[in-house]
Amino acid sequence: MTYSEMDKQFVLNTYARNNINFKQGSNATLFDDAGKDFIDFTSGIGVVSVGHGNQRLADAICDQARNLIHTSNIFLIEPQAKLAKKIVELSGFDMAVFFGNSGAEANEGAIKIARKYGEKKFENKKYKVITLENSFHGRTITTVKATGQESFHKSFFSPYPDGFSYHKNIQAIYESIDDETIAVLIELVQGEGGVNPFEKKEIQELSVFLKDKGLLLIVDEVQTGVYRSGEFLATNLYEIEPDIITLAKGLGGGVPIGAVMTKHKDIFEPGDHGSTFGGNFLSARAGCEVLDILESYKNSGALDEAFLYFETKLKEIAQKYDNLFDGVVGLGLMRGLRCKKSEHQSVAIQKAFEHGVLILKAGKNTLRLLPPLTINKDEIDEGFKRMDSAFSTLC
Repeated sequence: MTYSEMDKQFVLNTYARNNINFKQGSNATLFDDAGKDFIDFTSGIGVVSVGHGNQRLADAICDQARNLIHTSNIFLIEPQAKLAKKIVELSGFDMAVFFGNSGAEANEGAIKIARKYGEKKFENKKYKVITLENSFHGRTITTVKATGQESFHKSFFSPYPDGFSYHKNIQAIYESIDDETIAVLIELVQGEGGVNPFEKKEIQELSVFLKDKGLLLIVDEVQTGVYRSGEFLATNLYEIEPDIITLAKGLGGGVPIGAVMTKHKDIFEPGDHGSTFGGNFLSARAGCEVLDILESYKNSGALDEAFLYFETKLKEIAQKYDNLFDGVVGLGLMRGLRCKKSEHQSVAIQKAFEHGVLILKAGKNTLRLLPPLTINKDEIDEGFKRMDSAFSTLC
């Protein structure tokens, strides 16, 4: 029985898989079981932030595994405390952190914080959370409901929790706030929705408005966080101070971890929230190593150089194939090519795969590129060379 046959027989059918079997990786290059190499412009959907096979991360994980992997959160976890301190210091905010295992869990925690705040701080309970169209906040029942894409709200998962609504744009948020609204939950760059960055000014104005009203701003940085935008947080880039921020994806370099951080540090009490695995010795140690690597990479200037070089190559290919693409979107190493026709999206991804480069879709008409943050110039050159060959077959 092949691995593909095993997968089809024993794994629940929730993914439209490409049945390639990767066996090894080196930074932004993956190798399948036949030895064929692929330039990875996906990094596991923005997860493998320090590259495949990173020796420093592997050594830290192995060292931790030889000693302790897990004890539970009823005991002190030294690397968890260190990781929380590091996240807070890099953010520049006076906050405290809760650790889970995923972005969806981080957003669940954010919603719980908001709702308890709405119960404790107001005479009449406030509980409603407003989101935006084309957002994505997770796949639990609650975070699916918070996701502003009707295609995710399938009837067979209903009934969904009450208190969520999504709206077309930032302006519509102001019009939809009522006496029961407690928070607005947004991504500063909508990833799954099409790599759509919001204007800095409109986000800053929204932040000031909510603060004046005593309402909470929650920023979902599951995809944009951990230097993906160019700064530690996209929040830093937009120069705002949210009440709650969520992180996941790139934080563990591939080890599952999620985090919700808030300036309302006294809102939870023991028993209000918890996680068996969240922030255990293994995941927290991995997170510490990832942040040490990326902080040094950022401070050296190498991260910014990679951003600029990648952007230059992306703009070149967009201009060369202006019959296929309307242009480049996104920021940092969270980038997209906007297709002129939606039917080009899946065809371009498949052609790129056939030529040995991995890219993602976003929304209905965007090719999404989320390479490892440590991608080097040679890998960028090779990846775009292969994309050039792939797209030339579509003309």
